[in-house]
Amino acid sequence: MSGSWRDRVPFRLRAFFRGVFLLLALATVALALSVLREEKQLSYRGYRELFGKSVEQVTARLQHPTGQLALLNPPPPGHASMPLQPLVLPFSAIDFDDKAKAQQAAEMAGCLVQYGATAELCVAVGNNPRAGGFVYVVGAFASGPLVAHAIGNRDLGEAHRLAVELSMRGQSYRWIAPLETTTRHRGTEVRGRLTGFSEDGERRLARQPDKDFRGWLWQDADCLDASPGASAEGSDCPRRSFFSVRLPVEVLREELYANPHPAWPPPDLSDVRVHVRVLPPGEGTAIFDSDRGRSSRPFALSDLTSQLLAGERLRIRKKTETGSTEIVSLTGQDLPLEPSALLNLIIRRLPADGYDQPLLAHSLIATPVGTFEAEFTGNVSGVDRSLGAVAARLSWFVAAMLAAILLAWIAIEVRIIRRITGLTTRAASVKKSVHASEALIQHDFQALRGRDELGLLAGVLAELLNRINEDVKREQIRAEQEKDMWHAVGHEILAPLQSLMALHPADDDASRHYIHRMQRAVRVLYGSASPGEAILSATLQVSTLDINGFLTRLADNAVHAGIEGVRFQGTEHPVTVKADEHSLEDVITHVLSNADRYRPRGSPIDIALGESASGVTVRIRNEGPPIDAALLDRIFEYGVSDAADSGAHGNRGQGLFVAKTYMAKMGGTIAAANVDGGVEFVLSLGLA
Repeated sequence: MSGSWRDRVPFRLRAFFRGVFLLLALATVALALSVLREEKQLSYRGYRELFGKSVEQVTARLQHPTGQLALLNPPPPGHASMPLQPLVLPFSAIDFDDKAKAQQAAEMAGCLVQYGATAELCVAVGNNPRAGGFVYVVGAFASGPLVAHAIGNRDLGEAHRLAVELSMRGQSYRWIAPLETTTRHRGTEVRGRLTGFSEDGERRLARQPDKDFRGWLWQDADCLDASPGASAEGSDCPRRSFFSVRLPVEVLREELYANPHPAWPPPDLSDVRVHVRVLPPGEGTAIFDSDRGRSSRPFALSDLTSQLLAGERLRIRKKTETGSTEIVSLTGQDLPLEPSALLNLIIRRLPADGYDQPLLAHSLIATPVGTFEAEFTGNVSGVDRSLGAVAARLSWFVAAMLAAILLAWIAIEVRIIRRITGLTTRAASVKKSVHASEALIQHDFQALRGRDELGLLAGVLAELLNRINEDVKREQIRAEQEKDMWHAVGHEILAPLQSLMALHPADDDASRHYIHRMQRAVRVLYGSASPGEAILSATLQVSTLDINGFLTRLADNAVHAGIEGVRFQGTEHPVTVKADEHSLEDVITHVLSNADRYRPRGSPIDIALGESASGVTVRIRNEGPPIDAALLDRIFEYGVSDAADSGAHGNRGQGLFVAKTYMAKMGGTIAAANVDGGVEFVLSLGLA
């Protein structure tokens, strides 16, 4: 498991670097989303405040007389509406006899239609039918000194005069009102009465003035183009003239007299047309004509669109006894450009407190002719659209950051990670080559050399591999020399042993048995490159063996091998196992030699044979020091010994290695354990 973990370490290092850059990219995106979320929250909060202010401003405008004028006169008059039509005032009537009151009422109501810079006109009716069926005409114009009409003179064309024409329900009413009885008012202002004479269908004037027609005209003494404070006495410069007239409409008056509770304003008020002209003395062109040159109109409900934010909606209803009637529906225009689909999706998914709740507001406007309800509906999509511009600018920053991170990652991949990958790949190949064989390692690290740290590491590895290859060459030479030495030793030993076999021809001769073991050991080692290879490649002749009789003879003959005090506790009947007699004798002899080396002088070595259904166990126990816990699992490895100078005393650390190898080849096992007062080896073999 540890080896596989180490094999994954190089990949983990690369994954670490790539993960760092991935986290940087994610952090950049998360930072941008966090900024957008905060911007959305702030924008939504600011929009709610603006929405509330817009509601307050529009409501205040509607509650003002100009707003009430627009509420009382839907649909609003347009530029193409000529001649003029009367508007319903938010007042019951106009005090036309008083210039200041009449001018203030017209200006507050906002009913004045502007004609250039010096002329204006308001045509209206009061909101209270009890004031009588009158139409009020209030306006101003610029002219030179006014010429008054002499009372009693039948020729009205010799003076300045006001010509008014009103059409309603198929009838037309005309009046000619000359200026009369001019007087100085407070030493500066000229004041005169406008006496109205009605005309019939053939343009014939009535002999007597209309007593219900009332009007006044005031002309300022100051010139319009004079500097402030300059005197204009006796000058012919243009002056501003203001007039206020009350027109008696017989149709309306008859309807009011016939019905004490008439519908007011009249349903057909929008069909009434009024034409007003100011004529100079003689047959000249009109000084002022309401059907010509109109440049502006009074405030209308449609003008509230400019006060609505993008996408907001305003609906105004007039409350009635049976419900309410919608008179206008307005929607704010000039929505910001729609952001891209991706940005729009991201912005819409960003959370914001209260963003999903609709923005609604209601306000009531009370007027003398009824109550109106204004319903405001906010449009939070405008916040998303406005935020789209911020998101677009921020996206360039995010893209630049991500591009910088990508370039840094590519640079590190090409300059560092790629070289690390090549270095680790070649190092892994070197490791595999070292474990696979003892051949020379043919890997070139020269291409990875350089002046930086990785180049230095590659150079060190290259030099290290050269040293390893040199050691491998020396080891190969030493192995060849050792093999030759074993050949020579085996050849020189086999011949004397063959002569000894001739000296002990009897099969029951114990010496012959040991000579035979010596020949077998020499043949095992003969021709091998090393003792370890020889032992591992040895071939055993496994057959049936009476382990009880075998151990009895081995314990009796142990004294001839220099091991005294061996005691065997066997069974009363033969026990047959599968084993190679000579190899099993080598195994037990090595274990006895090891026990004899560590036991106290004169202490016994006990051998006990145990039998079970699965096999037999041979326990060899001796007194003495325990085996070091660190060596307990390694004592059966080749070359492992507990003494630093074991080689000097002839101990090469291969006896227990031979024992474990031979036991495995015979299908058995061997193990060591520390027991009370000593050490115990347990050998297991299968029954035959």
